[in-house]
Amino acid sequence: MIQFKKLEIEGVYLVENFVSRDHRGVFVKTFHADKFIDLGFKEMFRESYYSQSSKGVLRGMHFQLPPHQHDKLVYVTAGAICDVILDLRASSPTFGQYAAIELMEFGNSVLIPKGCAHGFLTLSESATVVYNVTTVHNAEADRGIHWNSFGYNWLIKNPLLSERDRNFPSFSREKIFFE
Repeated sequence: MIQFKKLEIEGVYLVENFVSRDHRGVFVKTFHADKFIDLGFKEMFRESYYSQSSKGVLRGMHFQLPPHQHDKLVYVTAGAICDVILDLRASSPTFGQYAAIELMEFGNSVLIPKGCAHGFLTLSESATVVYNVTTVHNAEADRGIHWNSFGYNWLIKNPLLSERDRNFPSFSREKIFFE
């Protein structure tokens, strides 16, 4: 049975997936609509995609501006990552705070609400990360925060970054993206 555990950031949940192991391998349930509805999650996922990254790759910190912002359900199908969420909602009691959690294959997921930036660092030799989102990607609304500008210690000095991620602006409490 899928269960939810609140994390430090308002509205962010660790999703304890149903995992069954036997002599054939592993079966993991990552989503059950009724359980998410009981939590208060009423959005339908509109897109799903995945990335494969090598060790030391850092992707993030990404988000989409209103009205294209989305909730995300993130999990790992191979490898392990350090998943990081930054609250960008000015009206949130956890505005400007971050949470980090290790996600690995056959493990848990994280549910990230609208208004949070998301990124991760690949810890294993490679990792495959699945993202389910509640809005369709809109390139004009796509934004990011510089990975090393909001106080989180990634425990890596020179991660492998895209040019886009390397050039994101620094986090600032004065720049409001979400009310």
